[in-house]
Amino acid sequence: QVHLVESGGGLVQAGGSLSLSCVASGRTVSSGPMGWFRQAPGKEREFVAGISRGGTITSYADSLKGRFTISRDNAKNTLYLQTNSLKPEDTAVYYCAAKFKQIVGRVLKSPPEYDDWGQGTQVTVSS
Repeated sequence: QVHLVESGGGLVQAGGSLSLSCVASGRTVSSGPMGWFRQAPGKEREFVAGISRGGTITSYADSLKGRFTISRDNAKNTLYLQTNSLKPEDTAVYYCAAKFKQIVGRVLKSPPEYDDWGQGTQVTVSS
């Protein structure tokens, strides 16, 4: 099992930016695909962005394309999410997720496909 710890959340005004990080320990994060999800109060957890094992393939929720960027540094066991032009509707708890299996060339978009989850970091965007 891998232990994931997110950081970088906070309160920001609309139009602002936040840089989220997710550090993995207990097992090398390079094992498989990783992703970011978010969950707002009263809503289901939704896919934000995903990245393949090697970092060469990325995918985003349609509503977020052009504003968010996912990346990973396998040498540092760290996943990143750069969020720009934030909107009040982006307010949610953001979670990182990791897949243990060494799946190559794929991005996973569904929560049940992932094995490990972080505790989440709160992002609040004020209008």
